[in-house]
Amino acid sequence: MQAIPRLGLGTFRLKGQAAIDSVSTALALGYRAMDTAQIYDNEEAVGQAIADSGVAREELFLTTKIWTEHLSRDALIPSLKESLRKLRTGHVDLTLIHWPSPNAAVPLEATLQALAEARREGLTRRIGVSNFTMDLMRQAVALAGPGEIATNQVELHPYLQNRAVAQAAQAAGVQITSYMTLGYGKVLQDPVIQALAQRHRATPAQVVLAWALQLGHAVIPSSTQREHLASNLRATALRLSDDDMAAMAALDRGERLVDPQGLAPRWD
Repeated sequence: MQAIPRLGLGTFRLKGQAAIDSVSTALALGYRAMDTAQIYDNEEAVGQAIADSGVAREELFLTTKIWTEHLSRDALIPSLKESLRKLRTGHVDLTLIHWPSPNAAVPLEATLQALAEARREGLTRRIGVSNFTMDLMRQAVALAGPGEIATNQVELHPYLQNRAVAQAAQAAGVQITSYMTLGYGKVLQDPVIQALAQRHRATPAQVVLAWALQLGHAVIPSSTQREHLASNLRATALRLSDDDMAAMAALDRGERLVDPQGLAPRWD
């Protein structure tokens, strides 16, 4: 089974033509992993861009996420089938629980059973979670079985390095996928990161992405600009020294940027 690509394209906040253009440009540049979600309201745009690109489906790794309203056993598979219709594909490579069910309104076991059924039906090749705490992640692994939870997609950037969650994920055999890796661009202004970029003749974004990749995380940065999309791809070739990684580690200050009231769990 295809491994989760180390670097893919995120599409959060991209809609309509902006999403089409970003995905189209990324595919032309060589990206083959695309990350979307039901709540992003851009699955149709992503699907159109892929269809128009001429890139063969088997070359792609598509991820979507089930919204909280669709986590019940009765709702999940119909919602996923609707996502597939919008994406113009018979299956996705990875389906995630986007957020834990608020106040555990839908038992995690029921959602994981529905995801397992979706996989048996060939609607998704892998299943995973997003925004899960250490405890919720361990529950998911215990319920789904060893090796069944492919990833936990979490906010992770130099100012919020989420080390405890990352270590727990590694112990549980779960890949961490970092979202918001560039911290809404905020971390790119950091003097330490800018100095590292200058030393490596790289961009600050390349330094940050290389740091996350070197930690073993997958990353899904988004952009609407061809130059940035191309530059981000080149981060896979950048190697930071132990001293560089230590300097990056020292930037952690627990600064969380995504914490929606009524949706976020009690963070670790």
